[in-house]
Amino acid sequence: MHVRCVLRGPTTPRRVMQNSGSKPTPWRRLTLAVAAVMAAAAPGLAVPGTAHAQQQSAPATRPGGLISAEPSLFRVMPGIPTPTSAWKVLYRSTDANGNPDEVSGTVIVPDDGRSGTRPLLTYAVGTVGIADQCAPSANFPKGTSIEASEINAALQRGWAVAVTDYQGLGTPGDHTYLVGRPEGTAVLDAARAAQRLPEAQRAGVTTDSPVAVMGYSQGGHASAWAAELARTYAPDLHIKGIASGGVPADELKSAQAGGGVVGLQLMVAIGHDAAYPELNLDSYLNDEGRAVVTKLRGGCVLDDALATFGKSLDELTVRNPIEAPDWQKRLAADKLGTRAPGYPVYLYHGTADEIVSYDLGQQLRSDWCSRGNVVQWQPIPLANHAAGAVAGATPAMDWLAARIAGQPTQGNCD
Repeated sequence: MHVRCVLRGPTTPRRVMQNSGSKPTPWRRLTLAVAAVMAAAAPGLAVPGTAHAQQQSAPATRPGGLISAEPSLFRVMPGIPTPTSAWKVLYRSTDANGNPDEVSGTVIVPDDGRSGTRPLLTYAVGTVGIADQCAPSANFPKGTSIEASEINAALQRGWAVAVTDYQGLGTPGDHTYLVGRPEGTAVLDAARAAQRLPEAQRAGVTTDSPVAVMGYSQGGHASAWAAELARTYAPDLHIKGIASGGVPADELKSAQAGGGVVGLQLMVAIGHDAAYPELNLDSYLNDEGRAVVTKLRGGCVLDDALATFGKSLDELTVRNPIEAPDWQKRLAADKLGTRAPGYPVYLYHGTADEIVSYDLGQQLRSDWCSRGNVVQWQPIPLANHAAGAVAGATPAMDWLAARIAGQPTQGNCD
């Protein structure tokens, strides 16, 4: 049952906080490897209880409309509180076919006592899995979210943060993994939901808040899709810049190239089958493939890796979906770079990325530059996928801070 909150009108616009783009004081950062171990080691930790939320008279109907909210917690590590306030929210968004849907997420604000209109970062997490227990909103209270340290870095700067769970991750139905349009709309509508949350409004999150968008890997895909959709889908957001890293910008090209991680390939298939049921994934699977897909639907990313370890796609299918024209059409529709975002973009990628080809990042940079968009392209020498996430996060956030502070950028397309 959803506990609903009372919606109020936006607060009176207030002065933007001074030094909102300045660098934070040093804080402890968690590496992805350590966080992954914690997530694997602590799957049974109980989610703390939440206080009662207030009742909302009627559900919201517009994109970004707040349907419900309840107090939550944000922790970087298990058992260690942070000086923040957090709420789990359910909000309205738009699916792959343009229909309304409901998406869950989390809104977090620092308890820093600052006044004035506060910057807002809408953050897109990387791959966590398909099952509901993998959702960021389920792991923040336990301190087992892999990307909590990056989110904490934004909070240390005095920014509020909205984190989407994406469609189907924390809500009924399969997660539409790496389906571009619903990922992008979920990211944008998370920011709108944060602006409509009364408690966040009182903490300085308003419709006048400067907005930044950030994500890596799946989050890079989602944030880049948000960048391409924002001008037409969410022109009300005051977006100052987008930072996207390790972006899987052309899924059809990746699939046709072969290789890759079988678990991720099947997750992409599950996600597209969820968005477009007519693709009928089940008809391509053999009995073993159906058993594996069932495990993937119920597990998180480490479980998924174990479920497909040592297996090939040919062993799990009676025919390859990528050879079917309807699958090719849907995967091709996820290609990024076909339109200019219209906002400055910071794009970064490890040159030794073994999960998402470095060539895909280069091509996205080229496509956006050719359309006249301002792009700051940052290769990370010798970095694989995980190292690119760790090494690229702080420079990306510094770049966003400069945009929030009103500093211009020309990019490096030339």
